[in-house]
Amino acid sequence: MSLTGKVAIVTGSGRGLGLAYAQELARHGARVVVNDVDQQVADDAVAAITAAGGEAVGVVAPVGPTETAKALVAAAVEHFGRLDILVTNAGVLRDTVLWKMSDDDFDTVINVHLRGTFTCVREAATYLREQGEGGRIICIGSPTGQRGNFGQTNYAAAKAGIVGMVRTWALELARANITANAVIPVAATAMTETVPFFKDFVDAAARGEQMPPFARRVLGFGTPDDVAGVVAFLASDAAAGINGQAVGVGGDRLAVWSHPQEVTTAFTDGGWSYEALTEDWESLFGGALQSVGQPMPAPPARAGTEPGEKVRS
Repeated sequence: MSLTGKVAIVTGSGRGLGLAYAQELARHGARVVVNDVDQQVADDAVAAITAAGGEAVGVVAPVGPTETAKALVAAAVEHFGRLDILVTNAGVLRDTVLWKMSDDDFDTVINVHLRGTFTCVREAATYLREQGEGGRIICIGSPTGQRGNFGQTNYAAAKAGIVGMVRTWALELARANITANAVIPVAATAMTETVPFFKDFVDAAARGEQMPPFARRVLGFGTPDDVAGVVAFLASDAAAGINGQAVGVGGDRLAVWSHPQEVTTAFTDGGWSYEALTEDWESLFGGALQSVGQPMPAPPARAGTEPGEKVRS
């Protein structure tokens, strides 16, 4: 199932995860529109893809505005004659705790991640529906959007919103044979190098060293190349039956995230009064409350696999 003949747009693909996605798509035959806000970075990414035998063109523009979305789709059609795949990866961070987060901190992250995903998908979906040959929408989420993370109100809101939009688009675009899925990556990038827990692993990857099994298996933490294969797979015809899913990947781990759903329910005639809740809450729901945040286990003396995990070597 090669991607020969397909055309892909990858936002934020000048470096890091986005570049890995663009290179992997090109390696499997797709022609790629690279996007970054830095001309030199975009040029270098295009040069790397073409040097490896692929085809690519760069669009230098910030993701968020509708004008950028239109320019990306126009570049795909002008240079390669069509569009088949969109990967929305562009993002920024403005981390700080709630009481110190400014309006600009919040708006900047929401504009790039959430609005940028919306405008790019809207433009691509409009073209794909008119083209009439189906297509693939792949949006990049984050564990922060799934579980929350200290100091990332803006990022959590954006990434949770992206997955919510993906589920909606999966419904809206299905009749046009356009799938929409989210990828939840965990990898050594410029964004994760600021997380103290991951710093040693990110530094090891930067030195070209193999990450330990604890990182790759227990944490599901690896390199951008570990994530790129999943993106290429979801972009292919082999993934035609996968729609509306949030697929987690990192290191040696591959997972499907659950959709939010009720974990337990209770009923009382006439509805729930303050008095009834005060009396009955603990017995009914005390053991069902969900944890928040991303648990970070202490590295064991000898890291192994988790119980019940499916291992494929």
